[in-house]
Amino acid sequence: MADDPLPFDELVAHARETRVVVVGGGIGGLVAALECAKIGMQVTVFEASDRLGGLVRSADVAGLTLDVGAESYATRGGHVRRLVEELGLADEIVAPLPGGAWLAGLPGAAPLPKGGVLGIPENPFTDDVRAIIGWRGAWRAYADRLRPVLTIGEERSLGRLVRRRMGDRVLDRLVAPVTSGVYSADPDDIDVELAAPGLNAALTNAGSLSGAVAALARSRAEAPGSAVEGISGGMSRLVDALGARLVELGADIQVETPVEAIVPTAEPGVKPGWTVRTAEGDLNAEQVIVACSESAARALLAGLIGPADSDRVAPRVHVVTLVVDAPDLDGAPRGTGVLTVPGSHRAKALTHSSAKWPWLGEAAAVGHPHRHVVRVSFGTQSEAPATDGLGRDDATTLALAEASALLGVRLDATHLVGSDIARYEQTLPGAAIGQREAAAAVRATLSKVPGIVAVGAWLSGTGLAQVVPDARAQSEVLRRATLFGSAPASE
Repeated sequence: MADDPLPFDELVAHARETRVVVVGGGIGGLVAALECAKIGMQVTVFEASDRLGGLVRSADVAGLTLDVGAESYATRGGHVRRLVEELGLADEIVAPLPGGAWLAGLPGAAPLPKGGVLGIPENPFTDDVRAIIGWRGAWRAYADRLRPVLTIGEERSLGRLVRRRMGDRVLDRLVAPVTSGVYSADPDDIDVELAAPGLNAALTNAGSLSGAVAALARSRAEAPGSAVEGISGGMSRLVDALGARLVELGADIQVETPVEAIVPTAEPGVKPGWTVRTAEGDLNAEQVIVACSESAARALLAGLIGPADSDRVAPRVHVVTLVVDAPDLDGAPRGTGVLTVPGSHRAKALTHSSAKWPWLGEAAAVGHPHRHVVRVSFGTQSEAPATDGLGRDDATTLALAEASALLGVRLDATHLVGSDIARYEQTLPGAAIGQREAAAAVRATLSKVPGIVAVGAWLSGTGLAQVVPDARAQSEVLRRATLFGSAPASE
């Protein structure tokens, strides 16, 4: 910070003279744009697609506006809730019904055991755990208490840790379905300390993995990732509110405008900064926030940060949303959703959305008492979506067959009212081994370049609870540079 800060009026005037371009209109880009617009900066947002929101998206299916991307946010930290409240949607925050999830692929299906951490059980002999891993799996898991204690940091991979301590049945039937459903990743690729902070230390103190899970559960008010909230009417309302607030503050939002290049400005009489190139022309800006996907961001910043490692492949995920008339679903026979044992079904997970969210169940039932909304997800980091190459009709047929198998009721074309398929590329989870180091390397490089930062799930970690505070922190770097002529190192 400068020794002699400018008077307030001059700070305001300086902010109003500063242009910032945000490349990407996902949640990270919109939040960063809002933070800059709040202090009067001239903000332009370029979004390559025809809609804002990124992975927060909706579609109209059978007269219902439905989330076909992210349907909720984690409550940890309170960051997203504060944003929702700031945007005037506090009264629209809703919690899911506590119906619980099921697990399919054993063969058969059973309720997912309560408690535990990332599927790791506290007690392998409880009825709900034993129903999934059997007596043989339970006794093998119990051997964890007889094995030597691992030291902190000795095993970084979640999969290798669970396999060594509790065996293949716990890993394959309990942990892998969770990491596949939540992270779209194999447990071998998940970093223990990032996915379950404190588990390594608890293991050393407790002497066993099951004891560590028990200690960790006691030390937390809630299991990691278990507490989520949504917005009545769908998460797309958050996108709409962000866009509306930006327009109120004078921001210019341009969709269907991909950015072709970002280059340092080198024109006589033009302030140092950046030239952002689109098919519509060039725009000069003092500051740039790169908020697009990792592949697009690395292409635009190739001269600074280079390509990603070739072995870091982001998962492709397809979500098929089905609206069906099916009386057999009225009792929510498989709770609020189903996870699958990897390799047992072509789908990785299913959400019975109208049974999970009261507002949606009520909306779907208006005039149609047996109408339900079901989302079927395909694709992980190690497996291409089974819907790859399929048109909408064929993808819908496959999703109906998978939903029928996972829910244990007959669902076919006679039950179908409408459908949608959303295809998108997820970023690698922040808990993936090596992801934190890769993100830190990008941030370290960009911190040395004035007037440019990058935000998004590939740097912050996946989920709005991580994307939102990170976008705010990175925009603060540029705000401080604008107001005071210096900036702290990027976090």
